[in-house]
Amino acid sequence: MKPYILSCCSAADLSGKHFEQREIYYLCFHFEVGGTEYQDDMGVSMPPEELYRRMSAGEDTKTSQVSIGEYADHFERFLKEGKDILHVTLSSGISGTLNSARIAAEDLREKYPERKIYVVDSLAASSGYGLLMDELADRRDGGMDIDTLYQWVESRKLHLHHWFFSTDLTFFIRGGRISKASGFIGTMLNICPLMNVNHLGQLIPREKIRTKKKVIKRIVEKMEAHAENGTEYSGKCYICHSLCEADARAVASLVRERFPKLSGDVEIYPIGATIGSHTGPGTVALFFWGDERKD
Repeated sequence: MKPYILSCCSAADLSGKHFEQREIYYLCFHFEVGGTEYQDDMGVSMPPEELYRRMSAGEDTKTSQVSIGEYADHFERFLKEGKDILHVTLSSGISGTLNSARIAAEDLREKYPERKIYVVDSLAASSGYGLLMDELADRRDGGMDIDTLYQWVESRKLHLHHWFFSTDLTFFIRGGRISKASGFIGTMLNICPLMNVNHLGQLIPREKIRTKKKVIKRIVEKMEAHAENGTEYSGKCYICHSLCEADARAVASLVRERFPKLSGDVEIYPIGATIGSHTGPGTVALFFWGDERKD
């Protein structure tokens, strides 16, 4: 099998150590807080706790994607070593980074015609994007060649489910995802919106659940309804959160109870700066493999 590398962006919210252990290479998105730019390097430049503290204190945040030049430098590093590349981007329904990666790859194909560069739209985000990369690493380590792995990810990526809820609507209102009127009423009534990522990789509101206790129960019910083999699900499950670890652990406890055949324990990660700059604190997300996302 010809040598190849797996690559993604830092918005696949696991950890730098995890990706190093799995031999998954990544590029960093960028974010700005209070007028200063940082790399979204999975909490090294700025721990998530500090980011959410500063957001709550009223500091403005902005994010920017990986540039064409950064992609070109990243890809060429491996092409010079004689390695092919399978790069998976953050969902095109959230970011325009897919186009930048494709432009860089096309330019380099002319320079390295003997090498393969596959660029895949994950249609995924945060630790769900990370779960997808983990599965690709498992299959690479199992001996799957790059062409077969590319075909596999294109056929299976919509079977990865993302379910989110938020107990703090402040930044959804500020970002225009929820109107001010709906946000005001939702806050007054203690509404926790339940959302998922659709087949276009976009974050879509699905249900308005009143109280945190009920939305925690409901998100696990969604896993029961969509997971492969229902409560007999034997795949991996990841959870991520933005400064609400207790809520994430409450979801994890219910998942362990309802899905006794999980592959390993539920893994919990912080939501990184790229996604967290838009959600703010108070968001929990649940990721697992299931039926195909249709809408």
